[in-house]
Order: sequence, then C-alpha cells, then structure tokens
Amino acid sequence: MYAQSYSAALTELRTVRDAIKKARAELMRLESDRDRRVVQLAAYEKAKAERIAPASGLSVADVVTLAPALAPDRLAADSATAPQPPAPEAITTQAADETGPTPAPQPGAAAPAKSTERPRPASPAPAEATAPAPPAEPQTPRSLPAIAEGTAGDAWFTHTPGLASTRPNFTQQARSTVFLDTSTGILVHRSETHRLDLGAASAADILSAVFHTLPEGVERIYITSGDPWHRDADRYPYLRDAVAAWLNAPTPGWRTDTGRGRDRMAGHFVHARNPVGRYQRENGDSHVEIRSVGEWFDVDGDDPPTVRDAFVLLWQALRRHWNDAVLMGSPSQTGRDLWTRTIPTRGQYADGFPVLSEELRGLLHATAGQGRNELLTPPRVPEQLPQLVEYDRTFAYAKHTWKSPVGTPRRVTAQTFAAWSEKEQMRALYGCGHWQVRVRVPDTWNHVGLLPAPAPGDRAWHYPATPGATFTTWAGGPEIHTALTNPLTPWKIEILDGILWEDGKPLDDWAKKLKETWSNLSAQAHFQGNPQQARAAHLASRAVRAILLYGIGSFAQRPRMVTGTTPRSMEREVPPDAEIIGFDDELITWQKPTGFARDPNAHPEWAAAIWSGARAALLTQRHRDEDTYAGALHTPPGSVIAFRTDALYLTQPHNWPHHHQPGDYLLRGQLTGPLAAPTTEEELLTLRNAGRAALTASQET
Repeated sequence: MYAQSYSAALTELRTVRDAIKKARAELMRLESDRDRRVVQLAAYEKAKAERIAPASGLSVADVVTLAPALAPDRLAADSATAPQPPAPEAITTQAADETGPTPAPQPGAAAPAKSTERPRPASPAPAEATAPAPPAEPQTPRSLPAIAEGTAGDAWFTHTPGLASTRPNFTQQARSTVFLDTSTGILVHRSETHRLDLGAASAADILSAVFHTLPEGVERIYITSGDPWHRDADRYPYLRDAVAAWLNAPTPGWRTDTGRGRDRMAGHFVHARNPVGRYQRENGDSHVEIRSVGEWFDVDGDDPPTVRDAFVLLWQALRRHWNDAVLMGSPSQTGRDLWTRTIPTRGQYADGFPVLSEELRGLLHATAGQGRNELLTPPRVPEQLPQLVEYDRTFAYAKHTWKSPVGTPRRVTAQTFAAWSEKEQMRALYGCGHWQVRVRVPDTWNHVGLLPAPAPGDRAWHYPATPGATFTTWAGGPEIHTALTNPLTPWKIEILDGILWEDGKPLDDWAKKLKETWSNLSAQAHFQGNPQQARAAHLASRAVRAILLYGIGSFAQRPRMVTGTTPRSMEREVPPDAEIIGFDDELITWQKPTGFARDPNAHPEWAAAIWSGARAALLTQRHRDEDTYAGALHTPPGSVIAFRTDALYLTQPHNWPHHHQPGDYLLRGQLTGPLAAPTTEEELLTLRNAGRAALTASQET
C-alpha cells in the first residue's frame, strides 16, 4: 500500500465511522420513540401488555418495565409487600435444569463465548447522545415475594380443586426411534446401519434423508453427534438465535407439529444445547421429532450403535421394575411417567396426590432455587493454590428422596413459631418446611456462606458470608437446620413466616427402583468384558441419573417454552402471552410457555425439599457407619474454591468415605499446583478437566 492509497483508505474509514455514528443515533432515536409510544399506549384504560408486546417487538416483561401500570394486580401487590434484602456480596446463579437458561457469569467472570440469552432492549436515550455512557450503578438484588398478610395469605394454604396426580390407566406407546450422527451421516435403526448424505444438515435435509432411507414409521430422531443446529453459529451473536433459526428454517413438505392425542408437546423447543424440533407432514399424519441425545448423557465420541445399545440396556433395566416402562423423548418426561406408575392404589393417597394452590406454587417457584453454583475468588481464597481437588456427590439427589412434603400445608407465622417450645421448633425445622427468615452471619464467621439470598438477575442466588451481614430470604428446613446446628458457630435465624407439611414418602418407591436400576447398570459397566457393552452400560447408568435428576426438576414445573413464527402481515395473530424473540421483513418469531397451570403433576414442594437437602449436604453430611462427617464445613477456612450443584472444589484432599452409594463424595479430579486461583467459570472448568485427566492417568499407572 502506497501513501496515497493509505490516505484514501483513512478517508473511507472516517466515512464509515460517521455512518456508524448516524446509524447508532438513529437507532437510539427509534428506540426512544418506541418506548415513548409504549408509555402513551399504556395510558389507555383497556391497554394490555400482551397486545402491546408484539406490536413493539418487546417481551411482555419489557413492556411492563416501561409501563408498570400494566403489570398484573397480584404481581404488583407481591412486589409492594416483598422484603428488601441488602445488596449482595457476590453474585452466583442456580444450576440450569433441563430446560433452564445457562447460568449467568459470576462477578468478575468473563461472559461465555455464546450466551443463550437475548440482550435486553435498550433503555430510552436522547437521539443526540453520542458520548460514552457513565458507569452503570450496581444492580440491586431482586425482591422475593412474601405470603400475603392475614386471611388473604391464609387462603393460599389449600389445594387446587379437581387437580391431583393419579396413577395412569393407560400404557405409553413406544415410538420408533433412530440414532443419527450428523457429522458422519451414520444412521442406526434397530440392528441396521445406514450412511446418509445429509447435505448441509438442515432440518429439511435430515428429514428428507431419513425418510428416503426409512419411508415409514420413524417418529423420533436422536442426534448423537454433530450438533447441526450450531452449524451457522458464527452468523449469530447468541447460540440460542442460531438454534431458533435452524428449527424455523423452511422444511418443504413438513410443518411445525401441533400435537396429537395425549401428547401435549407441540411446537419447537429452543434450547442452546439440547433443542427439540417437532414436525408434521403437510399431507399426511406422520409426526417426528428431532432431539439431542445430550439430554440423557454426555457422548464422548460414542458412535450411534453404542448409543442405541445404551438405550436398549436402559429400557431392559427399567422393565425389571416397571413392566409397562416406555422411554419417552426426554429423561424428565420418562421420570415423571414412571413416577405416576408408583402412585399407590390403596391407602391415604389412592386417589392421588393433590396439587397445591396456584399461589403457593408461584411462591415456591420464586423462592426455591436449585443447586448451589458459586466460585470463590481471591482474597477469599489464596492467589496460588497448592492443588485443585474435585469431589462429586454420587447420584446426589437420590439420597434426598426418602422424605417429602405431603398433605395440606399449614402456615406458621412468626408469632406461632415463637410460642412453640424449643423442641417443637427444632422438630418443625427438621421436618418438611419452607421458611421466610431474617439471617445474621456471626461476627466471628470465617468460612463459606450457608444460606441462599436473592441476588440481581433472574432467579440468581448468592451466599453471604461477611461477618455481621444481615439479609432476608427463603430457605428449606435442611438448610435452616444446618445453619443453626453447624459444627463451627450457630447462625442467628429469625423466623418471619413459614409453610409446614406432614412428612411423607411419595417419591420413595420411585427413587428406590431407580437407585437399584442405577446400581445394576453401574455394576454391569464395571464387570462387562465387552468394551462396547461396558460403555453402553455406563451411558445407560448416566441416563438413569438423568431420569431422576430431571424428573425431580419436572415436579417444579419450570415454564417450558415453545417457539413459533407468524407472518408480519398477521401480527395480531401472535399469541397474547408470547414473547417476541426476533423478527425480519417477513416473519415474527415468538416463544411462549406451554401452560402448565393445570398440570396434575405439579409438585414444586417436592423439588424444593430435595434441592434444599442437597445444598445442605454440600456443607455437612454424616456417615453413620464410620461416625464421621464430610462436606465444605469440614475443611479448613479458605480451602473451598467452588460449589457446582453436587460437586466441591477444594485445595486439599480429604479421606471421606465412599461406598458407591448415593450421596457419597467421590474423588473425581486432582491437579497438583501451584495453580493460579480461577476467577471465571471458564478457568475453573479448564482446571477441572485437567484435574480429571491427571487423576485418570495416575490411576492407570
């Protein structure tokens, strides 16, 4: 490049710069104009956020943010009466469930390369504003709802009329299933193997190739490898957008499935890693779904024949306990269906397990988090770690299913609790309850936090540990009991309100059968002489874990989302409760929850109790046979690096018992230092993987 060309290029670059400035200013002007119009529309007495959202291209939540008057009355009331906890020390997020979002990064953590969440709409800004914005003020923690005062709140303590979990009187129909590796084109159907030409591996290409090879009868296509929905990920800022585009791309001869028979699942399910595409022939009655086998277990280079063998072994093992067992599309569906087939036909609950009132279900959804995910960074831990040791609680949730809430819940107010004797109070806290509490960290505390508190972000939690810190939160009985009786220093807990159930065993039979299935498959994987069959048995045992784990999550009834498209010319046909997630000149892409309000298997109280027990066991867990304890509180201060759902990351090993039983702490990885303390989740996972590889190598030598 010569000097003259260089100068000309600089001139062109300045032109582009100026064009960008103008475009950015115009975008801000349009967004400001849009938000102003939303506020104007909200002044109309019959205005509804559900109507304004698709017209503006915003979600209903964003419209309500701009115009709070459009919020539902009950939501507004809850927000007004909810307690206001103090600002958090560090932000952590709950573990993602099968259908939940990818956890948000913790403070100081780098954002994932591809986020699964769409950016929020820009807030109003003047058109002429081109200077850099001032630093954003720290986010305040979200408010947790409370039980309504007086008789209004007392009315929540009942069941939903005519809604109960009952034993089914029908048998699920098995679906013809194939297993496809989209990177190699290998397709396995029963005992036959085919090699397909998948072209660009679009949904249309896959449907065309599969049904050309197997003209009739395929109802489910499991993708074992290749992740075709990520093929164009580089064209999109977010993985979720790439997945939505792949699912909604044209499929000649097919359309989005609208559901059939007893199957309420309709429309596509957009998930960054494990999406589900549901399709129906335009001229015929063929229904097929494309889904990821990653819902069941992680595939580490396993070919389709091995994956199919794993599903066969899983089905055979389950049939030993359920003679009508059928593998459904996902582990959560399978787990819930198997549980319904353990509902007793005699006794107190022969007529089923009634579903809580909508108010209590909503409260539990907002106040009961899942697994603990927290990364502790310097100065809370050393800058240089002597080593990183990973312990994972084997099949953890299975240990906490022996006792669950049943019956009609009763309210325990602060006055009622204070009037009880100490023995009655401890019995209640050890029982099946969910409590609103005011907490104070002891002045001499020097270890990890014990109780979850709300942090900024959607369903985000952190665990305050600063001496003298106070906060208001909700927590389950196991965690409250642990905070009061921990082996270091009892925390001060003030009961503000609570929900207390009878102790029952609605999940015990189901969990025992799954635990036995898991044990048998694990043993088969260990003793099987054929390497492929041993690997298949191992994958099948992991699938049993997923059935229990996601089956428990399904009781919580996290809102599941389906995605659809509507022509721009038919904008008014967008469902009123849909969130707009994208649009172009021709189509509006939206997503909406598949109403579970009347789901007979909605039991968030069961999921909440198990999650609370699992979080408490990460802190302290007794091993009766050895009369010893394990968990984070039985390590030196400053030696806990991270919590990840059912795993602990420490700076030194511990001689904790492990008898291959659910809940035992298994040594999964050990990496010798010195190591720089991880400050992001990505850094932690890199060290974790290195530690696992190092431990495996040492065990093989």
